[in-house]
Amino acid sequence: MATSAKQNQVEDKEPILSKEELSARREEITAFYKDNIPHLEVQAEYEILLATIEKSRAERMQASMFMAQQYADQKDGVDVNSEEAKAFKQAMDEAAAKID
Repeated sequence: MATSAKQNQVEDKEPILSKEELSARREEITAFYKDNIPHLEVQAEYEILLATIEKSRAERMQASMFMAQQYADQKDGVDVNSEEAKAFKQAMDEAAAKID
């Protein structure tokens, strides 16, 4: 039984390849990666677009929350010429510019 265990260990190892076989294997792997580059470029563009959309959504949500807070403050009597009102107007203008 000890002999069959040794045989299993030897069979589980990678085969030893000649220089020609290694060279052919490298070329095969290189071709595989080169063939997949166009697909990966499309995927990268897709991921960048998704990230841009998510960032825009987050900015829009943040602007909405800011507006809600400002409207709530205005109900409490915030002066339209105050620093808070000016900051609100500036944030709204910047948010509108990003959407356009």
